[in-house]
Amino acid sequence: MKKVQIITSIFILSIVLIQCKSNEATVDFKKLTENYFDDKNKLNPLDATQNGQNDYNDQLQFEMTDSYRKAQGEFFDNYAAQLEKVDFESLSDEEKNSYDIIKWEIEVGKELLQQNANLTPIHQFWGTHLTMAQFGSAESAQPFKTEKDYKNFQKRMELYSVWMDSAIVYMKKGIEKGVVLPKALTEKVITQFEDMVTPKVEDNIFYSSIKVLPASFSGQQKEQLTKDYTTIINDKLIPQFKKMTAFLQTEYLPASRKTSGIGALQGGNELYKVYLKQWTTTDMTPDEIHNLGLKEVARLKAEMEKVKAQVGFKGTIVEFFDHIRNSQELKPFKKPEEVIANFERVYQIIKPNVDKFFSLQPKTKFEIRRTEAFREKTASAEYVQGTTDGTRPGIFYVPIPDVNNYNYYGDEDLFLHEAIPGHHFQMSLQQENTSLPDFRRYNWFGAYGEGWALYTESLGKELGLYKDPYQYFGMLGNEMLRAFRLVVDTGMHNKGWSREQAIEYGMNNLAENESVIVQEIERYMAIPGQACSYKIGQLKILELRHKAEKELGTKFDIKKYHQIVLESGVMPLALLEKKVNNWIKASK
Repeated sequence: MKKVQIITSIFILSIVLIQCKSNEATVDFKKLTENYFDDKNKLNPLDATQNGQNDYNDQLQFEMTDSYRKAQGEFFDNYAAQLEKVDFESLSDEEKNSYDIIKWEIEVGKELLQQNANLTPIHQFWGTHLTMAQFGSAESAQPFKTEKDYKNFQKRMELYSVWMDSAIVYMKKGIEKGVVLPKALTEKVITQFEDMVTPKVEDNIFYSSIKVLPASFSGQQKEQLTKDYTTIINDKLIPQFKKMTAFLQTEYLPASRKTSGIGALQGGNELYKVYLKQWTTTDMTPDEIHNLGLKEVARLKAEMEKVKAQVGFKGTIVEFFDHIRNSQELKPFKKPEEVIANFERVYQIIKPNVDKFFSLQPKTKFEIRRTEAFREKTASAEYVQGTTDGTRPGIFYVPIPDVNNYNYYGDEDLFLHEAIPGHHFQMSLQQENTSLPDFRRYNWFGAYGEGWALYTESLGKELGLYKDPYQYFGMLGNEMLRAFRLVVDTGMHNKGWSREQAIEYGMNNLAENESVIVQEIERYMAIPGQACSYKIGQLKILELRHKAEKELGTKFDIKKYHQIVLESGVMPLALLEKKVNNWIKASK
């Protein structure tokens, strides 16, 4: 009897321990995702504003500082520990995606913190100094509708004046360690800060919101805000812009490097591998990406030869590139408004055909705008997502620094990529999907997002475009640009290519003007790895479509395939592949 009691007691105790362990091991996963998003926004308040999360509109991250990076590390450790307590098998398929995405972001985030990327906090392509100017223009994500909105940006400007001091401190540390920008990039940044200094406060971009003060404000409110903004711009921002310009010219430019790729820096090869992982969401090596690029360049060049023959051009393909670069027939516009009108024309052509390929379409409104003057010289065409509450549409920005030399041969393709059904569809549908946790509705993975946009370029003929062989060549040219990026990005950052070598490779393989190619090359120098995301993602989405077509045969539905790819928003490519494979299996 005693033996039975002991066994029973042990059995009961073991059940209690299992239950305790089970209670300890499970957490509210929905709450975890909500907290994760809130904490991400606290760490990245500019991103929060961009995504329409307005609780952080008066804040600014000092992303280069040791204290900020410590906070990032604690954020990653905290959520890594919480994930371990989640019962993964009890989650739904979409929750499992959320789990895997958080886990992936933590892993890459931790790897980036092991690198010294914070010693180059400024470059010419994107970053805090450009985002702040965009927000200050009163035509971007920072709202200027209430007095609180104006007070929020006032605080943000004050923080920005201090941010520049922090940037200088860490750039000086970069000089000491030889971790600096290439000279060509420093020269571009100098110009950007010089342009922020204006003799009249009224001409400063940070004064723009004062010019559009709401009519509902009282005279006293308008007077006080005008005074406050004038004081901050004159007494804090402009002196700091001058200080930054002087530092860049006298200290940073002489210390800037002659090399082009980060492989030349201490720890640069390891940093580049992390960047490639971050942007492609794969474990592909630089050599694998480089060789894939060479293969794609050769394939696309063969297609270009066919167009050359079609239009009756007798010279070499490189001579054909020159012909396209310099053709006055492909530079028909006299006013910037005509460029925008041509994109509106493209929009009208595809509208009736979009329904044939997409049952899932966004509600968010859409606009085409010229890129703001302060960043037009160094900007590429881009899409900036709208807000789900309808207060800001999705915007396709087009830089037109010199309308007389604006070559429109790739504009039909460009519209598909940046606007519809490219980024506008993908980003808007993701934001509008309220069944997803917010951290995913406002998330971004370059390989998926840019891969989708590049994939949509191949739909042009079916949408009613590319009837002009030069516009079809524009599609090939833009795809070639993405293949070219695989070669030159890895070439510069892993194989020691110089800026000049990369430019020469571009002149031999692209029909873009030299100035555009230089701008592209300098972009890759500034953000290593990012340029590789497009082609890697596109090829995966095409591969999965071909697989679905082959395995499903007559059951394949292009609308359904596009829905499966788009409905869950951005994710690492391995998760997308798993999702599509599950759909194929279920559809058989």
